[in-house]
Amino acid sequence: MRSAVLAAALILAALPGVAVAQAPSPAPPAPVASAPPAVAPRVLPRVRLVATGGTISNRRGGRLTADDLVASVPALADHATVQAEQFANTGSSQLTLEQWLGIARRVNALFRDEPDLTGIVVTCGTDTLEELAYFLHLTVHDRRPVVVTGSMRNPSQVGYEGQANLLAAVRVAADPAAAGRGVLVVLNDEINGARDVTKTDALRLHTFESRGFGSLGVVDGDRVVFRRMAEGRHTAASEFDVTTVAALPRVDVFLVYQGAPGDLLKAAVDAGARGLVLATAGAGAISGTQNEGITYAREKGIPVVATTRAGSGRIASMREPVTSTVPAPPRLAAGDLSPVKARILLMLALTRTSDPADLQRMLNEY
Repeated sequence: MRSAVLAAALILAALPGVAVAQAPSPAPPAPVASAPPAVAPRVLPRVRLVATGGTISNRRGGRLTADDLVASVPALADHATVQAEQFANTGSSQLTLEQWLGIARRVNALFRDEPDLTGIVVTCGTDTLEELAYFLHLTVHDRRPVVVTGSMRNPSQVGYEGQANLLAAVRVAADPAAAGRGVLVVLNDEINGARDVTKTDALRLHTFESRGFGSLGVVDGDRVVFRRMAEGRHTAASEFDVTTVAALPRVDVFLVYQGAPGDLLKAAVDAGARGLVLATAGAGAISGTQNEGITYAREKGIPVVATTRAGSGRIASMREPVTSTVPAPPRLAAGDLSPVKARILLMLALTRTSDPADLQRMLNEY
């Protein structure tokens, strides 16, 4: 009987158009799920914020702290791990020269003690921001970036740009390409070098510019873009060490104007000035009786440095305004340094030497 059934099945299978049910094939073994490859967590650059106050913190009813500033910009966490510390919380014009020394020492200590630190951001009021930035440019001994920022509007005003400036500054400080460019000033999405930058408008947001040379780069939505380096000696190549400097020598700045009296220069020397800076008219002109004051200073061995009040341009050489029978240091030329920055450089230079030739070398190199 079984043989008959089997034979019938074979006959049916051979007939065209006749389907015969097949026994199901065994299911293939289920694939063994493999664990996804481990993804290492992204390690963000580490940036330190050193806050000193200024308009960026000057909220109506009380100043923002360093921690407040960081908390107000959640996007910082997308670019860096930011640790904040409060050095001071005052207007930039109220910072003392002793505090300048303290800020420089603190920045140097952070770089020395924290080798994994990528960069430092310093917040400062804009009125004297360019001066603090240049001082740090000459006294921080590390290639890692120091970025100084602030704001023109305070947190209580419509259009407050402090948060955007802080974010841009942190992005620059976290960028490896910022290393070796000296101290940088970042506001309005522009990157300027500390030596050349100046505040050009008392109120407008687009105030910090590097006249005659242009910015070093910009901060765009996709990345930080650099287009040139900062020339001259600075930061890691600087010879100025403020570690043991108790106080900076007094240097006063005088403006040349029509009929300016020379007795003001004499009074500064008698009051203890160790150097004088002249913001001359044009390319070195003085006026009134200022020649007498210059002669008085030089005969007492006080260096006199010439800059220009024009806002840009270079003092290449100086003609002697008077002939003195007493040997005296020559008038020194500050090149294209602004009067306030020539003062900073001369203060630091006088902590090392009073030799006129060496002072002029420093004015040329920095």
